[in-house]
Amino acid sequence: MMAQKKYLQAKLTQFLREDRIQLWKPPYTDENKEVGLALKDLAKKYSDKLECCENEVEKIIEEIRCKAIERGTGNENYKTTGVATIEVFLPSRLRKDRKNLLETRLHITGRDLRSKIAETFGFQENYIKIVINKKQLQLGKSLEEQGVTHNVKAMVLELKQSEEDVRKNFQAEEEEQNEAELKEKRIQRTKRGLEILAERAEMVVDPETTPYLDIANQTGRSIKIPPSQRKALMLAMGYHEKGRAFLKRKEYGIALPCLLDADKYFCECCRELLDTVDNYAVLQLDIVWCYFRLEQLECLDDAERKLDLAQKCFKNCYGENHQRLVHIKGNCGKEKVLFLRLYLLQGIRNYHSGNGEEACEYLNKARQLFNELYIDPSKVHNLLQLGFTAQEARLGLRACEGNVDHAATHISNRREELAQIRKEEKEKKRRRLESINSLKGMGYPTHAAKHALHQAGGNLDEALKILLSNPQMWLKDSDSDTNSRESPSQESIDQLVYMGFDTVVAKVALKVFRGNVQLAAQTLAHHGGILPPDLQLSGEDSSSTPSTSPSDSAGGSGLNTRRADTPGMGLRERLTWRLRRMFLGQGGQQEVCRRGLGAVPHCVSYCRDLQRLDRRGHGDRGCQ
Repeated sequence: MMAQKKYLQAKLTQFLREDRIQLWKPPYTDENKEVGLALKDLAKKYSDKLECCENEVEKIIEEIRCKAIERGTGNENYKTTGVATIEVFLPSRLRKDRKNLLETRLHITGRDLRSKIAETFGFQENYIKIVINKKQLQLGKSLEEQGVTHNVKAMVLELKQSEEDVRKNFQAEEEEQNEAELKEKRIQRTKRGLEILAERAEMVVDPETTPYLDIANQTGRSIKIPPSQRKALMLAMGYHEKGRAFLKRKEYGIALPCLLDADKYFCECCRELLDTVDNYAVLQLDIVWCYFRLEQLECLDDAERKLDLAQKCFKNCYGENHQRLVHIKGNCGKEKVLFLRLYLLQGIRNYHSGNGEEACEYLNKARQLFNELYIDPSKVHNLLQLGFTAQEARLGLRACEGNVDHAATHISNRREELAQIRKEEKEKKRRRLESINSLKGMGYPTHAAKHALHQAGGNLDEALKILLSNPQMWLKDSDSDTNSRESPSQESIDQLVYMGFDTVVAKVALKVFRGNVQLAAQTLAHHGGILPPDLQLSGEDSSSTPSTSPSDSAGGSGLNTRRADTPGMGLRERLTWRLRRMFLGQGGQQEVCRRGLGAVPHCVSYCRDLQRLDRRGHGDRGCQ
């Protein structure tokens, strides 16, 4: 009955606009703002057009006339006094036929408005939320700062789940208050938890190996999100999922603020990203559905825009006639349910707007799609007997248009596909961990290794170049105190000298790298045998650090041009040739070693062989 009245009201409003009739002016309203005689003739004209009862039509037209007069009076009052009028929509259990108007000034805070609404309409202040302009009212800001204007619509959400008309005793009242407080705490915990998750995800250095939250496409594969939009997208999806959880429990008053927060964060993402996934379109459906279930659809002025936006987003995401979705997934059975919801909501919205023909068209499309998606329980039972879950059975049957054999094959293939995706992701993480361990084995800290690999896109060679070119990024991660550098051992200095580096440079490098021969050798080789200025020690050590390349120093003349298998070359000379070949090319330039990242460990091993030869007294002519 209420829905039929809203339909007639919308239809009559549409007729009045088409005929350009102003009910607040003569002959429909006299000088005393009373109803004029011409209203009866107008009611008879429209009742014949709608084939409805004349008295009912006249009553609705009179309500429209009174509202127009109230709005005009409010507009005059706002111009002269600055006092705005807010139309308040109460929960369904408290709603009355007449409009609830509240006068207020716009410089007050959201908390003051909430107090005023609670006092005027008999709410407990801490157990209500106010939604204006599709946003939750912020208590600490003024109404002007939040875009609240004259004649705005405000919806009141009551956090209490129970709807007892009379509280019989103090205990029942206390239980209700505790329940409302619990729901408010749940909302606050949800918001804080999602913010923490998004913040932690931003701090993850290497999301390839340690993904805190992963975002996947329709097939289940992870998708890369720009870092600038990742936090907003994660918050949006988190609030959306929490709101959907409340929707499933039919707690619409709690679900709506979560959904509106999700919409706010989705709007911070670029359009290209929103067209990649269907989450934003589904959110629009959930918001409109929530308003409808709260019986506050008239508060959602842009319901038509939201539904059109959802339809456009589905088209961009799935393609015309779902061809992109079919290409990706092979079917579109699951996504047809979303279009069923879309057509149903479009039909409801058009009905409440007085568009009967459009409403009938969308509702017929929804009914046809519902019949297509209907699942025979016996077919679900047959698939359950094959070991599939009920959800797999329903999705498989919808994807295969009710064919049990095809559905069983589809479910099996989908299981194998998901298993393959998990295997690939696992293998990807394994290779990533191997690369990290390779860099750690060369002496780099874990955090620096992950960061470099992330910058290099997983390329191990590029990551090593990044570490060698930016030693500050891993020196600061060392566990040792940067100000306490002990003198390096003579054995470590000798190893670097045998590689062809200057003795003084080797000593300073070992001090900088706290005795780590591998890191010192890699950095010196990368920078042509010298330490970069930003790594050289201050004080006495820095004054003694040479700025020449090792080819100009006494510790290492240029590269020996003889081959390692030249006749007459001793064992020590062959080992030295190999060491220099690993690090230095002609003219002292760095050369990429054919041994790859294992060069430094091999060099250290060769140095130890050379030292053992010297201790045994073998020279260049020995052990040929």
